[in-house]
Amino acid sequence: MTHSVTLPAWAFVLIVLFAAVTFASHFLFPSVRWFFRKRAERVIARLNQRLARPIEPFKLARRYDMIQRLIYDPEVTQAIVDYAHEHDVPENVAFEKAKSYAREIVPSFSATAYFSFGMRVARFLSNTLYRVRIATFPRQELNQLDPEATIIFVMNHRSNMDYVLVTYLVSRAGALSYAVGEWARVWPLSALIRALGAYFIRRRSRGDLYRRVLARYVQMATDAGVTQAMFPEGGLSLNGEVKPPKLGLLNYIVSNYRPGGRDVIFVPVGLNYDRVLEDQFLIGADKRGVRRFRPPAMTVLRGISWHLWQRITRRFDGFGTASVGFGEPLELSLFLKAHPDLTGDRTEVVATELMDRVRAVVPVLATPLIARLLLRSPGLSPAELLTQTTICLDALHTRDMPLPQRSPSILVDDTLSRLTERGLVAVTPQAITITDRGQDILTYYANSIAHHFPDENPLRN
Repeated sequence: MTHSVTLPAWAFVLIVLFAAVTFASHFLFPSVRWFFRKRAERVIARLNQRLARPIEPFKLARRYDMIQRLIYDPEVTQAIVDYAHEHDVPENVAFEKAKSYAREIVPSFSATAYFSFGMRVARFLSNTLYRVRIATFPRQELNQLDPEATIIFVMNHRSNMDYVLVTYLVSRAGALSYAVGEWARVWPLSALIRALGAYFIRRRSRGDLYRRVLARYVQMATDAGVTQAMFPEGGLSLNGEVKPPKLGLLNYIVSNYRPGGRDVIFVPVGLNYDRVLEDQFLIGADKRGVRRFRPPAMTVLRGISWHLWQRITRRFDGFGTASVGFGEPLELSLFLKAHPDLTGDRTEVVATELMDRVRAVVPVLATPLIARLLLRSPGLSPAELLTQTTICLDALHTRDMPLPQRSPSILVDDTLSRLTERGLVAVTPQAITITDRGQDILTYYANSIAHHFPDENPLRN
């Protein structure tokens, strides 16, 4: 026992490495994890004191635990067995497929990333790109919502800025969980989006197994009270109109609701912009008839470079107003009680009612309004446009519509300046002429408020 033992250098190095790994895994790593976990718990406790709706334990669970809980859910287990029989594959193969779907869907929420990094970025982008305005806010109705209910913001989808803008505006209420599409499944964006609490969905997937895994995740989150936000249109509006709802995610929630359980309250949200950053790409996709629109890398870089140059030279004056209207909440329990005859089609009725409430609070902004007037009456002079704008705003005001806050003269002058700068109109004292390039773009903006004018013929690109 006291004799010296000679070892080769490589064996000694291996022993030291194994010892270091053992020390780290048994002592160092648990201590580090404990330190960060305690720190995170303190951060969350402070956050929950100021949030109207504290962060739900479901969002704070470890991602691995959530994946395990999801794939061993009885309904998912049955879907795995059905998939194995239908496709004639072993059940362990079907299980691994379901597990891959769960890994793809389940987020890894980080309160630090959401409220420290995410909120700062959302606030910076919103306020530096736009004048942010809240058009309508039913304060009394929103303050009276059941604190134990699950809140789901239902929105029209105008731009990818929608995520940023609404996240910023409701940051004091709680942490939102979004459903995001395939566009976000790229590294390193995917890791950041997961940390912000978003979950990925395949909009074009039609497999029963995938839909069952996704449905159970959404239902589990809803049952746990997770505050969510969704776009029932299923994607960005390509022509500016508020589209009819698709029933996928809504059906998962409505069909899972049981009287006496946790209530679900939908809050309609209408968004509109004086300038949608992706307007030309969306219009191009609409003309091609293909929803996929991937702008060339050089086009994106050129646009970013031009924007940065304008900021450096202090010529950037923003993209106008971005406005959000919050509508009358729909409490699912009360709505279903008021419609006791609803059976299998109740999701469609709920979705239709929600989109009607969303349309009602889509703000009427200067660019959409003036675009509509110019398209309706070609050749208006600036003075005539001002008169028409004043008349239209007065008429909308009597209908309690969410309207611009600035005077008509300022709205007209500012909007014509922006449209002229983009080459969409040519202005003389005698007439305002829409250019060939401006025809499609003005139609796109005018369509965003077309539902406020139901007696007029719809505009099309």
